[in-house]
Amino acid sequence: MRIEDYSISVKTNGFCHVVDLTNEIQNKITESTIWSGQVLVFVVGATAGITTVEYEPGLVRDLEELFNRLAPPTIDYHHEEAWHDGNGFSHVRASLLKPSLTIPLINGRMHLGTWQQVILIDFDNRPRNREVVIQITGLDRKSE
Repeated sequence: MRIEDYSISVKTNGFCHVVDLTNEIQNKITESTIWSGQVLVFVVGATAGITTVEYEPGLVRDLEELFNRLAPPTIDYHHEEAWHDGNGFSHVRASLLKPSLTIPLINGRMHLGTWQQVILIDFDNRPRNREVVIQITGLDRKSE
């Protein structure tokens, strides 16, 4: 059993910016010697999340509208009492989505559905440089 760690840097615009990470993650898997196991994808920070979707413009818009209904940026949040940074809604949204995802790795590829991509959603109220950690765990090609 082996573990290999990678990270990628992602520039985001904030305010529910959705970024498809699928190809960048698969590139790290291809660099890896691990062939079978799991891939953990984790975004560092408390105002972004990771999930899978069918990455297409209509669904991206649906997600933004959903999060605007669930945690609107226009209401008061208790978080503002501590930091006064205007991003209470960002923290609430990120806590609903979660910061990580684990994906099965089979024959050197993520086992995703045909229309399933791995995405990052940045909820913060400003552009950010996000670090995404990719940890690949499993058996390498020589063990197969």
